[in-house]
Amino acid sequence: MDLRIWPGKPNPLGATWDGRGVNFALFSEHATKVELCLFDSPSARAESACIPLREQTDLVWHCYLPDVRPGQLYGYRVHGPWDPWGGHRFNPHKILLDPYARAIGRGIDWSDSMFGYEVGHPESDLLMDTRDNAANAALAVVVNSSFRWGNDRRPGTPWHKTLIYETHVKGFSKLNAEIPPPLRGTYAGLASRASIRHLKELGVTAVELMPIHYHVDDRHLVAAGLSNFWGYNTLAFFAPDTRYASATRPEEVIHEFQNMVRTLHRSGIEVILDVVYNHTGEGNERGPTLSLRGIDNASYYRLMPGNRRYYQDFTGCGNTLNMQCPRVLQLIMDSLRYWVQEMHVDGFRFDLCSALARELHDVDKLSAFFDVILQDPVLSQVKLIAEPWDLGSGGYQVGNFPHMWSEWNGKYRDTIRRFWAGDGGVVSEFATRLTGSSDLYQHNGRRPHASINFVTSHDGFSLRDLVTYHEKRNLANLEENRDGDNSNHSWNCGVEGETDDPEVRSLRFRQRKNFLTTLLLSQGVPMLRGGDELSHSQRGNNNAYCQDNEISWLNWELDDEQQRFLSFCKEITALWHRHPVLKRRNFFQGRKIRGAGVKDISWLTPEGGEVTDHEWRTGAVRAIGFRLNGDSIDDVNERGQLIVGETLLILLNPQPETVAFLLPPHKPSERWVRVLDTSLEPFVTATFQQDQRYSLIARSCVVLQLQASWVPMKNEVHTSHKSPPSRNHQKPRQNPK
Repeated sequence: MDLRIWPGKPNPLGATWDGRGVNFALFSEHATKVELCLFDSPSARAESACIPLREQTDLVWHCYLPDVRPGQLYGYRVHGPWDPWGGHRFNPHKILLDPYARAIGRGIDWSDSMFGYEVGHPESDLLMDTRDNAANAALAVVVNSSFRWGNDRRPGTPWHKTLIYETHVKGFSKLNAEIPPPLRGTYAGLASRASIRHLKELGVTAVELMPIHYHVDDRHLVAAGLSNFWGYNTLAFFAPDTRYASATRPEEVIHEFQNMVRTLHRSGIEVILDVVYNHTGEGNERGPTLSLRGIDNASYYRLMPGNRRYYQDFTGCGNTLNMQCPRVLQLIMDSLRYWVQEMHVDGFRFDLCSALARELHDVDKLSAFFDVILQDPVLSQVKLIAEPWDLGSGGYQVGNFPHMWSEWNGKYRDTIRRFWAGDGGVVSEFATRLTGSSDLYQHNGRRPHASINFVTSHDGFSLRDLVTYHEKRNLANLEENRDGDNSNHSWNCGVEGETDDPEVRSLRFRQRKNFLTTLLLSQGVPMLRGGDELSHSQRGNNNAYCQDNEISWLNWELDDEQQRFLSFCKEITALWHRHPVLKRRNFFQGRKIRGAGVKDISWLTPEGGEVTDHEWRTGAVRAIGFRLNGDSIDDVNERGQLIVGETLLILLNPQPETVAFLLPPHKPSERWVRVLDTSLEPFVTATFQQDQRYSLIARSCVVLQLQASWVPMKNEVHTSHKSPPSRNHQKPRQNPK
């Protein structure tokens, strides 16, 4: 291959097509030589050209090739010291993936040659492996990712009106018969009419996609016939994973992802990416040499002080990216901006985010990572969600992230689970979590939307399994059931596993309704686990990270019970959209506001009186109610108009026996109207007066709305989400076609 080689520029990093040629730039501080390797096809067993990069500027190696075009496959060979004890693992016998690769032209074909050391040698990871891996290594591809976005506009849904749906691109639509077979399990499948119809009927305003960055399927999983289905094992921070595309050409994979985002935006649905910048798929010192390890191990990874052969592991995945290196920080920021500016995503959920905030050792909310995002004109304007923990010392940081950040609230999840499992000792904390967790977020001026509320997520039991299993059943993962969390705060309703007992099944159905009702009645940002509305079960597996099969894929063929639960899910989300008192931007004050006759929130005992400090402290109250005053929201809308909504009364009974609640007083012209009762099948509306007793059966909850007599209920709905038809006296709806 006769190529012209020009000096090129150190910026931007990666392979950049400018319409005339391609600029290649790679950072490596400790390398002594860098070679750019060009491949003719994905099946090529060796490079067709090996070009030394003779230009180095500010530790960036670069060149410009005017004869190269989009579609060119490439990788790098990087020379330098082989000194594991000193933290250096350069091995020029290995083809390395560009950290800035926009697309993947060939995946990994596992063999011993993919490791920088001799696998199985008595000296473990210390002896360099000299076998060439050019036939097996992952390759990047030069792309022209320009895309006609047209009039695409981000929905810009305010945080307090956001309803998140967490899902997996493949698992969501793989089994949906309403989607054409070639599109099932793909970006295009998620953007299909059937998918969007489902999300809209469910009231979803944002999808949070589990990792779509190109990731590593660990060798031991592949050998066992499994895969890293969840994708928390990133290798390329810029490249959408080809495994989730119906397209086959790398450039078309990018366009398919972009089209998915544009289509979801047209339906008013935001796209949030679950991103993994805390570690890579190269693992610990015995892991493969795929990219960063061979480019500059000592710069990209956190190594043990005094023994740089080993890695600091705050992630449980073998390594941790070195946020103290400015170029690593740049890699992450460049990646984030790329996904916002060129792929139009609306926000990010950061996996194990505490690991990104570690300075010398401890988590620091004033770290460089937070500082650069705060001042960035692009990233400071999108939704930022932290998984506020890692596996290192002091890594549990719920409530400690700075302004602009929302957090997965693990304390909310655990408290809600314990409350409905019948743990009476958590009622006080339950009330705090239900009202936005002010103890965690109010002290530094943050608002209720700082709390991402969830009962279930991808990590752990599904909602159906939460009420079906007490013990995890992870044998399918081939780790002898050792993996996954042992503390799930689950309750199986008296029988372990699936059962035909009608009483147990009825209780489990009601408990699931209780969980979702509580979630949608809580202040903060609700997040639904994708598939819970479809009654998805993972057969007791609470760590299905490696199950790319029916354990993880959502089942869309619903029986009568599952249809009824889906209808309920649509009704409870419609209720949430309808009532502004459930979507407050500010915390409750617990007092009368602006001369209102009642407090903005009042906590009530079954006898109708307010819960006293003594009762809060002693936990004497187990069944509890609270009144949300629609006239005391004390907030204005986008046009400065005072927000006024309906007043709601919510009664919750986690006890095993019926509790008769005395209903609180109201004006003579008003009545309490039942709008939801999780114990009723089918639901029937009813009207009640003050001083009446409402019999709330065991383990159920009810929502009543204060309504003027003889006046129809208002139907105030979110502008982009209409309520599904009432199911009063109707048969369950069939799955929409």
